[in-house]
Amino acid sequence: MERILVLQLKRIGDLILTFPALAALRSARPHASISVVVADAGGQLAPILPGADRTFVYRRSGSNVALWKHLLLSRYDTVLDFAGSDRSTIMAALSKARKKITYAKLAAKKDWRARVFNRLSEASVRDLHTVDYHLALLAEIGIDAPPSAPEITIPASVRESLDRRLSRIGSFALVHPGTARAEKYWPAERWAQIAAHIRDRHRLPILMTGSADASEQAELEKLRAADPNILDLSGSLDLIELAEVIRRAKVAVGVDSAAMHLANAFRTPQIVLFGPTNPFHWRPRHADARVLLGSHPDPVTDFQPRHEAEPMSALSTPAVIRAIDSLLTPR
Repeated sequence: MERILVLQLKRIGDLILTFPALAALRSARPHASISVVVADAGGQLAPILPGADRTFVYRRSGSNVALWKHLLLSRYDTVLDFAGSDRSTIMAALSKARKKITYAKLAAKKDWRARVFNRLSEASVRDLHTVDYHLALLAEIGIDAPPSAPEITIPASVRESLDRRLSRIGSFALVHPGTARAEKYWPAERWAQIAAHIRDRHRLPILMTGSADASEQAELEKLRAADPNILDLSGSLDLIELAEVIRRAKVAVGVDSAAMHLANAFRTPQIVLFGPTNPFHWRPRHADARVLLGSHPDPVTDFQPRHEAEPMSALSTPAVIRAIDSLLTPR
């Protein structure tokens, strides 16, 4: 049995955008044993990681004795390092794999990293969508896979729990205004206008999701104050529960964030708001997705690797409303 170690120690959004590569790896190596190492909060996604037989969580603060012991005592055939960090490079070295693979640009940043790996992908994150960038690493072990939606199964216990919590709501629209980066916030009063439009025009209740982070909650409080009719689930869901809520949504509207990457994974109809970040690298790519960028009045369809950042305030409320109507109005 081939033993494969996958290292993805980046943020939750990056992990979600690695799902297609994990699914492609499993499809191409159906009998392999695949272990995945993720960082901190990404461990919550362990039950839905495509193709993973075993998941380890690296904690930036806390004990990682079990993980280091496993790496020291195990012997892998192949390691795929999607992170290319100092920590992941050490893990790759400890894996004793015959094939150690990462990206050439990441290995080149430090000489000692380059000495650990014996296969390097020339793929450039600057020139590719992030999903394609991750898939490109698989080419180093002979897997040439097109981007596709991975099959994600939510545990039955989570589905049943949310059946009870959402039993009185029925169909709903989801808004996810929160983000880890302050420059990606869209003004709360505009979110309130969007929520009112969806309720009045499309007769859908509004569920709001977000993390329990104090700075994010401070921003969401502005929206709660502007629209007390929003049903607030922020801070009350773990990542698997959030994924299931997003899967059920009639439409999901949010800024560039992990939540919108989950919506893309489930092909949930969605509108994603961009400004400082480049949709070329992070946008959803399914037919029921609309990408809005800064001062552009209509959804963007032409994406370029070089991007002129705009403030989120440049994105108008009417542009978002038109995009929502295009998804929710019967064709």
